[in-house]
Amino acid sequence: MQHKTKRKSMSVALIILAAGQGSRMNSALPKVLHPIAGAPMLHHAIAAGNTIKPNHVIVVAGVGADQVTASAKSFDATVQVVLQHEQLGTGHATAMTRETLKDFDGLAIVLFGDTPFISSNTLQALVQSSADVTVLGFEPVDPARYGRLIMNDDQLERIVEFKDATDAERAIGLCNSGVLAAPAPILFDLIEALNTDNAQGEYYLTDLPHLARTKGLNVAVVTCDAAETLGINSRAELAAAEAHFQTATRNNMMESGVTLIAPDTVYFSLDTVIGRDAFIEPNVVFGPHVTVDSGATIRAFSHLEGCHISKGSIVGPFARLRKGAQLSEDVRIGNFVEVKNATLSTGAKVNHLSYIGDASIGEKANIGAGTITCNYDGVMKHHTKIGSHAFIGSSTMLVAPISIGDEAMTGSGSVITSDVEAGALALARARQTTKSGMARKLFQKLRSIKAKQTKGE
Repeated sequence: MQHKTKRKSMSVALIILAAGQGSRMNSALPKVLHPIAGAPMLHHAIAAGNTIKPNHVIVVAGVGADQVTASAKSFDATVQVVLQHEQLGTGHATAMTRETLKDFDGLAIVLFGDTPFISSNTLQALVQSSADVTVLGFEPVDPARYGRLIMNDDQLERIVEFKDATDAERAIGLCNSGVLAAPAPILFDLIEALNTDNAQGEYYLTDLPHLARTKGLNVAVVTCDAAETLGINSRAELAAAEAHFQTATRNNMMESGVTLIAPDTVYFSLDTVIGRDAFIEPNVVFGPHVTVDSGATIRAFSHLEGCHISKGSIVGPFARLRKGAQLSEDVRIGNFVEVKNATLSTGAKVNHLSYIGDASIGEKANIGAGTITCNYDGVMKHHTKIGSHAFIGSSTMLVAPISIGDEAMTGSGSVITSDVEAGALALARARQTTKSGMARKLFQKLRSIKAKQTKGE
């Protein structure tokens, strides 16, 4: 039942209600901070709202206000936070934004921090509605105990809660999402007229449509897919929301030209960006803040977070890229390699069993198996620089801070503690000593000692 008439272009304020504890979560963490796809569900709600470029984004915090405020501002520094000290209903929570919006006469859209999947298209439909009040409805497969939207032609007359509905009203399939929109002056005037004449003694936004109709205002409904209205009140619903996000994101990735060999085994974060013709093998996890350019390959069982992978690079299998890993074009990161806060230039290779942390690796440098950049002295981190076309022999320990010049080489098994100039070979290992027959004698002695100890027990 889409409202067709468009509203003139106007400014928009998003009001995101995030004050509740969420007792069914059984958690000390505020409900809206529980993660979906590596990000608090509140971030999902803010991100969805930001797609329509609002003039204001206001989060109403209550339980765990300090945590909610810090989280919201870490995602978007422009977010304004107001407090609801007492939880007296959704109408009361919305009223807390009145002072912040006292000079705002644009459209206010009320969203919920625990309903994170409202789409940009749906928000645009709310913006474009010309009604005085617009409610977002949906038609679930099973209406269950949702509030029903009671229509009179194209006007919403009222919202009736399931427990208060007649059999005929319960047969209605159009349900209330809780989301609504109205010009801010109308919204706050209606809220001021709300009362607490209900069992909970609270102010409810669900009373607004009927109140608006009694005042002769137009109240319309726009609809969306039921999946967008998925609310999260328990751990089980959180898991369902995660599954929904992953399924939708996998489909979007494949539609945009990304190859997923086994889609159900790949996990994305809210902000994952992958270019066309990237190739993703099974059992890959993309943590927050990962970008992968077109034509890159991520092989099986790799875990990535806070990194960038350029065109033509191959990562994995069984690789871990951590925050600050920056791979230029045609870089090769092989099996059981960990990279953290390091830049690898074009064509560099780290193929096996190595740790590269706090480092810069030059063009076409080759890092041998088992190489470790010893970046931490127990207090501070130190940088390792490896020049272009350098060759680092297997099992080299590079004790930072240290610089290896262009086309330099280290011998396998070396512990390098001093800079190596360009073109030089550095060897730092003890000379091998071989004592004939000593191993056999030593084993005999040790076995004799063990036998005596066993006999004495």
